[in-house]
Amino acid sequence: MKPIVDVDTMRECDQRTLKVVGPDSLLRAAGFAVALEAHDLLGSLYGRRVALLCGPGLNGRDGRFAAHELIRRGARATVIEVREAPPRLTGVDLVIDAAFGIGCSREYLAPAVDAPVLAVDLPSGVDADTGELRGQPLHASRTLALGALKWAHVDGPAAPYCGEIRLARLGIHVPDTHGLLESSDLARVAPRSPSDHKWRHAVQIVAGSSAMPGAALLACQGALAAGASLVRLTPRTSLEGPVTPAEVIVSTEVDTRVQSLVVGPGLGPHARGWLETLTWPADAPVVLDADALRRRTIEIFRSHPVVLTPHEGEFTRLTKRPLGAQRIPAVQALARELNVVVLLKGPRTIIASPEGHVRVVVDSSPTLATAGSGDTLSGIIGALLAYGHTPFEAASLGAELHGLSGRTWPLASDLAHAVHLLRLPPPHS
Repeated sequence: MKPIVDVDTMRECDQRTLKVVGPDSLLRAAGFAVALEAHDLLGSLYGRRVALLCGPGLNGRDGRFAAHELIRRGARATVIEVREAPPRLTGVDLVIDAAFGIGCSREYLAPAVDAPVLAVDLPSGVDADTGELRGQPLHASRTLALGALKWAHVDGPAAPYCGEIRLARLGIHVPDTHGLLESSDLARVAPRSPSDHKWRHAVQIVAGSSAMPGAALLACQGALAAGASLVRLTPRTSLEGPVTPAEVIVSTEVDTRVQSLVVGPGLGPHARGWLETLTWPADAPVVLDADALRRRTIEIFRSHPVVLTPHEGEFTRLTKRPLGAQRIPAVQALARELNVVVLLKGPRTIIASPEGHVRVVVDSSPTLATAGSGDTLSGIIGALLAYGHTPFEAASLGAELHGLSGRTWPLASDLAHAVHLLRLPPPHS
């Protein structure tokens, strides 16, 4: 996981590190990391023309150290002071934006460029905490975050300006309260055990109706693929034909022996009264999705640990406010208000706990923007809850597992198969 911090926290962590290693050592490490990223972007450095936009602060000093390293490696690197930058930079292979980092406090008008841009820490002209634009930043092909990610990397209007986000930790210790998940985090998914039995990780799915049987199917497939040892399905109305996997038990009643619940996909908008007639297992964690994402329905599960999985429209319906450019504070606020885990689906999936902790999953795969992919996600999270993960962990790891699957498979109906493959234990060497 890549940690995410605000400006004040980053500066405190920087100062603690500087007391140990000294400023030149830290700046040299940052410059070296920038030069390595430039090498990676260009493929080779010898003879390549690199322009470095450098400001008066620490970000500019990082750029100057990077210029020394680039020259040492054979590049034709030129440092351009921000105040002397021309309105247009031409004739270069790469522009390194080291004008201003997290300390940008004024309007910044970047020169026009016709080459790829590598931003040092953040594109200059961005508020690191809010992601607001201050002037006209460059659109970076890649941004190398230093020490930790900042909120602007993942939220607010500036996020699309960052391009691919890489991280150079530089030996700086930062808290991991908030973070951007990576595929390596999936190693924390609880494994299957030879001693497992069918009720050990059983999931009850309450989903589907005659009008929307596919939602139930996809939720069941997601749960099975993510390791559920048994899946029981209770649809609101009878489903026509063999629409569920053979492994799924279809029943009109909820079984109280299950370890987790998934409620909502395909039930229809008037399911609350019917849900109140069912008998629920006490305290079992529950994923509420789709048609269960209504405040009066959420009240039914007030005694349960709850994960809500809205998309933008459902989120707006719950909050009665449109989502602004800064989504993370809005998700944190709803999680605190309802005392639940909230997972806001989108190209940047945001997960917040009632305590305000945040995880972000970045995925722009078109697969995850198709009907049904969210139903699969709810089943995945339900299975991870059945394995004993906390609601915050299950939602976070489920979103990363779902996102990684979406990057490799083209259709929503394929996601469950991809999840199954990702959940298989690694082969013995």
